[in-house]
Amino acid sequence: MANVLPDIGEVSYLEIDGVNVRLATGGSADGIPVMISSPWPESIYAFRGIVEHIGKFAPYVAIDLPGFGMSQGRSDLMSPTRMGHFIARAAWKLGIKRMHGIGPDVGALAMLSSAADHPALFESLVVGSGATSVELAAGGLTDLISSQPGAFAEEEGGDLAVGFVTQSAANPTPPAVMEDYWLSSSATRFDQAANFVRSYPEELPTLKERLRVIQSPVLVLAGRDDPLVPPANGQLLVEHIKHSRQVLLEGGHLIWEDAASLYGAAIADWINGGYSHLANNYSES
Repeated sequence: MANVLPDIGEVSYLEIDGVNVRLATGGSADGIPVMISSPWPESIYAFRGIVEHIGKFAPYVAIDLPGFGMSQGRSDLMSPTRMGHFIARAAWKLGIKRMHGIGPDVGALAMLSSAADHPALFESLVVGSGATSVELAAGGLTDLISSQPGAFAEEEGGDLAVGFVTQSAANPTPPAVMEDYWLSSSATRFDQAANFVRSYPEELPTLKERLRVIQSPVLVLAGRDDPLVPPANGQLLVEHIKHSRQVLLEGGHLIWEDAASLYGAAIADWINGGYSHLANNYSES
C-alpha cells in the first residue's frame, strides 16, 4: 500500500533526559553499534534505503534528534554543542558504550561535537553535508543561518519541508514518507528547528578549533554537487581531523536519498573494517 511507511526497523519512542525521542532499531546482533541521526527537514525515514546495508554488519539505532523528525523539541538543545551532549546521553540510555556515529546534515555537527567532548564513545564517525563554516555555506542555507527566530513561524512548516525535498531530491519520495516529513516540520516545528542552524555563527568557529582533538577515524561522505554545502566544507574537516578522508558521491544535498545504495554501501564498508585502515594514517582527500 502506498500509504504504508517503509520498514526501517522497530520504531518506538523513548524518553531521554525528559525528551520524547523517536527511534528505529534493527540490524545484526553482533558488531559495534551504529547510531545514525536524521537529516533536516526529513526524518529517520530518509534512511529507508540505507539501514539494510548497515544492519548486515552491526546493530543500529536511527534517531530523530530533539526538535527534528518526530521527536519532541527542547530549545536549549538546539546547537551542535548541546546536541552533542544529548547524543552521549542517548547512547548511555541505550546501553551503548562505544559506537560508530553517523550524522548527515545537521547531525554532522552534533556528532563531531559529541566526539570532541566524549572521545571514548566513538569507534569512528561518518559525517557530511553539514556546513562547517558559515562562509562555506551556500544557497538557501545561508538565508536560514541568517534568519531571525520566528522568521518562518507564520508559515506552515510542513509545506516548507515538502517543498524543499520535492525540489532537491533526484528521486520521487514515497507519499507516506513525504507525509512523515510534513508532520516532522508541521506548524512552527520548521522554524523551531531552524534555531539549530541559526546557532552556526557562534558555534562553528568554536567547533573548528576543537576538531583537532578528535582521534577517531572520520569518513566525510557527501554529494559532489551539493548546492547548500559544497565539498569545501568537508575539505575543512579533512584539514583539521588527523584520521579522516572525504568521499564524494555523484549527487546533490540529499545524497542519502539520491544515491542510497552507494551511500549505504560506503557506510557498510566503513563499519565493516574500512575505518581501521585510516586509524594509523593521516588525513587524505
